[in-house]
Amino acid sequence: MQSWSLQRLCFVALALAMLHGPAFAQDYPNRPITLMVPLAAGGGMDFIARTIGAKLSERLGKPVLIENRPGGGTVVAALALAKAPPDGYTLLLVPSPTLTTNLAVYKQLPYDARKDFVPVALTSDVGFALVVNPSLPIHSFADLIKYAKEKPGELIAGTSGAATMVHLAGELLMSRTGIKIRHAHYRGSPPAMTDVVAGHIHMMFSDPVTGAALAKDGKVRALAVSSKTRLTVFPDLAPIAELGLPGYQATNWHMVIAPAQTPPAIVEKLSAEIRAISALPEIKEKIANIGLIPLQSPPPAELKTFLESEITTWVKFIEQIGLAGSQ
Repeated sequence: MQSWSLQRLCFVALALAMLHGPAFAQDYPNRPITLMVPLAAGGGMDFIARTIGAKLSERLGKPVLIENRPGGGTVVAALALAKAPPDGYTLLLVPSPTLTTNLAVYKQLPYDARKDFVPVALTSDVGFALVVNPSLPIHSFADLIKYAKEKPGELIAGTSGAATMVHLAGELLMSRTGIKIRHAHYRGSPPAMTDVVAGHIHMMFSDPVTGAALAKDGKVRALAVSSKTRLTVFPDLAPIAELGLPGYQATNWHMVIAPAQTPPAIVEKLSAEIRAISALPEIKEKIANIGLIPLQSPPPAELKTFLESEITTWVKFIEQIGLAGSQ
């Protein structure tokens, strides 16, 4: 009898839980939602969060509060999300390294990208512009590869830091072409670009807006972009993938994530709303105008598959080039 009663109790509890999920989602949201950004205010990700957040607030009828949580290379915000209640009221917009390259680069992380979070929706992508100092006899991507092969190790590429996507873009270029370049790691992209313009170093993968402005002024020469698609701010600049390296891509996508165990109905609801917002022409235009690539996210189930593929690809590559556990 006791065993039968226990089974009945378990069945009732399961049934109530199944009923509770959709009912909870129907009532969601009934208070403000916090969308965290792991970087300081004023950058591209902050702009994306505030743009998406404002529209999400309109559609859901509740405030979406943007909270900047910089620190630790996005680790501070990621840890905060991992510890947040899984109720859909705390979300985080992250760049791809938070969920992919960090897993291989850091010896220890206080969060598990696979177990602590659930992907909600992609919002945008960042392609980088490959630029060189204009004093070099390099006028095209083909010229760069030829020069680097003739003078292995002579070219110095600036990066925004070791194992950042800007650095990995260069490593991937070397891996795919067999060229040898040296990397000079800076604390951020601006000082690296300053040295490219001054001629102290020769090249770098730049954020597209800065690269476009400097190329227009003749301070750098732009050769290609690291994304598979062209950029609005660089419409005539071809992707590296179209210049003899099919499949080449080194970008930094942005994704909204929630704590693990967030009810699937709430994740689906948020995902559907963000995907609808991302499809709006005005939102696409705003994202493109700041040099980013607007994305139409797949639904959560497909997004999980995409994320696992990205983790596998970049972890394997980082191990292959000897950067695993370097931070």
